[in-house]
Amino acid sequence: MRMFVDGDAFPNLLKPILFRQIERLHIETFVISNKHITIGKSKLISYIVVEQGADEADNHIVALVKEGDLVITADIPLADRVISKNAHAIDHRGELYSIDNIKQYLAMRNLMEKIRESGEMTRGPKPFEQKNAHQFANQLHKFLTKYCKI
Repeated sequence: MRMFVDGDAFPNLLKPILFRQIERLHIETFVISNKHITIGKSKLISYIVVEQGADEADNHIVALVKEGDLVITADIPLADRVISKNAHAIDHRGELYSIDNIKQYLAMRNLMEKIRESGEMTRGPKPFEQKNAHQFANQLHKFLTKYCKI
């Protein structure tokens, strides 16, 4: 299993959590973004900066991901594309996307987008907090326990 990080909106609170797991389990990891970011220095981590553009990083991740890989992203359409390739996706708040729930998340996202496009004012996501980092850490640990030799 390899890990891919959709790096453009990756919260700083999660960087040390993810870095520890990469090092502890020796997981080959690719951080893909439109600008240079870092989660730590390691021979296990490759940083790939793609062209500017709305879906450039997403398209690059989808092109590289294989069955059984893990993608960390808050982008629901990207998670849907990843799951369609029999890979896994976890969001920054610890939600494990699956074949059983991704279409529901995607439908809700699309509905909210249509509401915003109609001029309706909606609230954005709640601010990212320490409790979200804790939820992410728990879900990542649970996932890695199941799919890696720990």
